[in-house]
Amino acid sequence: MSTKPRVSFEAIASRIRETGFADADAVVGILTGGVVPAAMIAFHLGLPLYVIGINFRTPGSHAPRHTEPVLTSQAPDIPEAVQRILLVDDVSVTGSTMIKARSALSRFKIQTIALKGQKADIVLFPEWKGCVQWPWNPPEP
Repeated sequence: MSTKPRVSFEAIASRIRETGFADADAVVGILTGGVVPAAMIAFHLGLPLYVIGINFRTPGSHAPRHTEPVLTSQAPDIPEAVQRILLVDDVSVTGSTMIKARSALSRFKIQTIALKGQKADIVLFPEWKGCVQWPWNPPEP
């Protein structure tokens, strides 16, 4: 049985409501882990949601799959009127995935957001140091 603490949607939604985000025109979630928190933030702020595919780690073990994050999709087709985005991932420990996303989205003013980790402009749960069980993932054995 997994020993990771299970995080609730309610805890995440509460922290989103308490956080002051920069003014933005859209939210971009990094596939796959950042999509649900990005959707929650986009819904809370009433902003459109886009996604970008970037892969670095193997699901489950979280061991690096590549020597650096790899873009696995084209940058989203975001209208020209959008100038400022909130870029969201579930975890940002080294910041390398955020750096890759920033490069692909270089025309935008970007504020980065992670649920946990150290390498984002806003970390919603800086007190979380170890692995956690996200509410959108099935329990691990």
